[in-house]
Amino acid sequence: MIRSELLLALAKENPELRAEEVERVVDIFFDEISERLAQGGRVELRGFGAFSTREREARTGRNPRTGESVSVPGKKVPYFKPGKEMRARLNVT
Repeated sequence: MIRSELLLALAKENPELRAEEVERVVDIFFDEISERLAQGGRVELRGFGAFSTREREARTGRNPRTGESVSVPGKKVPYFKPGKEMRARLNVT
């Protein structure tokens, strides 16, 4: 699902809201998650999962075009851990 499909699904489920209102809600939702992660926090949505960040160590990589070794600095990366209900829903037989 892409963002526009999400907006359409939410607008369909909430006909009392204008398209601009639905878009604003989605923007606020994702902005808040991003902001919390940028601050080093964690976002937990019960039944869905938890977003957090993980540290990646600095390492030596390789430029695929030239084969030259390059230094890759350490960084933070987003991480998602699905909740119990999400895993159960995905693994229904």
